[in-house]
Amino acid sequence: RMSSKNAPKYYAVGRNYAEHAKELGNATPKPQSAPIIFVKPPSCLVVNNGGIRVPFACHNLHHEIELGVVIGKTNNGRVIDEKDAMEYVSGYCVALDMTARDLQADAKKKGLPWTVCKCFDTSTPVSMLIRKENVSNYKDMRLKLTVNDTVRQNGKCDAMIFDIPYLLNYLSKYFTLHRGDIILTGTPKGVGQVVVGDTLCSQLLVNDQLSVTMTN
Repeated sequence: RMSSKNAPKYYAVGRNYAEHAKELGNATPKPQSAPIIFVKPPSCLVVNNGGIRVPFACHNLHHEIELGVVIGKTNNGRVIDEKDAMEYVSGYCVALDMTARDLQADAKKKGLPWTVCKCFDTSTPVSMLIRKENVSNYKDMRLKLTVNDTVRQNGKCDAMIFDIPYLLNYLSKYFTLHRGDIILTGTPKGVGQVVVGDTLCSQLLVNDQLSVTMTN
């Protein structure tokens, strides 16, 4: 079971799925380049199918379903070699990176950070942990999100531009990763607006078999 005590921070990756970057009119990062990274505080966390609050002054709240990678041990400030990266992973979860899209659009126009748009309280619901041993290959996992029983997002994790070993290697060059930290690996296409009263159902499937479900 995860809580704000053992998941002290989130490292989130922006535009890690080409089709998502395109749907928002953004440039697609090139493989082997520097990923877009932002850090979210523990107050973002929502567990056990908790509620999501619409942030102040937001009139266009978007869903973004993501694969969360849960860190199992610290790198103690050392750079993680890509070939050893999966040794630092304890498991996976399905997560939402709720985004105040209108506030983000305004921040982007002004060249400002995305903190208010991405890091507000309850912006990051996460599911229970799936142990790494129960997943033969994370690239076989699929993310599926429905809103009021209508499928909005349905994408396979093999479409990531930056894979997990690359991300861990990159992050470890700048940050000490601790046990319980979560890497949010980006969202597939299909993001869209939700409003008060909507029911979001996030699913993580392994080899197209349901592994975990989260409802918010």
